Amino acid sequence: MDLGLTGKVALITGGSYGIGRASAISMGREGAHVAICARRGEVLEEAALEVREKTGAQVLPIQADVTKPEDIERTVQTTVDHFGKLDILVNNAGSSAAMPFEDISDEEWEADLDLKVWASIRFTRLAIPHLRQAGGGRIINVTNIGSKTPGASSMPTAASRAAGNAITKALSKDLGKDNITVNSICIGLIKSGQMERRYERLKGDDPNLTLEDVWARGARNQNIPLGRVGEPEEAGDVIAFMASGRSSFVNGVALNLDGGASPAL
Repeated sequence: MDLGLTGKVALITGGSYGIGRASAISMGREGAHVAICARRGEVLEEAALEVREKTGAQVLPIQADVTKPEDIERTVQTTVDHFGKLDILVNNAGSSAAMPFEDISDEEWEADLDLKVWASIRFTRLAIPHLRQAGGGRIINVTNIGSKTPGASSMPTAASRAAGNAITKALSKDLGKDNITVNSICIGLIKSGQMERRYERLKGDDPNLTLEDVWARGARNQNIPLGRVGEPEEAGDVIAFMASGRSSFVNGVALNLDGGASPAL
């Protein structure tokens, strides 16, 4: 199936690893030009090289801290200056910060909101004029299933991601007239760098522990009906579809990508 992404320009935040990198690969294979941004320059360059090698796509790596407004402005402008336009924005940058409510300091709340809510707001605000100029486009916000059904000790992430879904729904109504769709992908348990780093810490206490043990334990703890954690490529392919012309009548949706784990639709 031709997704209609040939020649489209996508900007993906948090593009150096995991879901961001996989999304760049999926869109690159469909003929899109891709700008990826992240804080770690070396990892970012490695990601850009991998995307080019696997897809032949034009890839623009931009080192940036999405919690800094000046970096966000530079990233959007650099993308447009390099490719001449912008068609797709994927707000993917984030981390999983989850702890008991009473343990969260003001500074931790502020850091999470800066990373997940304010970054998305600022990128979106700057991208909208370029999407309008292109005749329409796609905004995809990566949130998580806890945004719909938060559990115990799930903040600040659950609250930040719920805000992301609210922004998605409201913007879908504001921007539909401009042929700009806005959707969320609510991620469940997907293999990630964060989980791999957690594995390294756990291995210090249990040298016989394997990464596959951690994946399997996660699937059991999350009661995933499919019995496994998700692959980044599975998320990347869904995001590529949502970014494509084939999703032209999908708007204002918060789609679960969780192997069936969430109790909410």
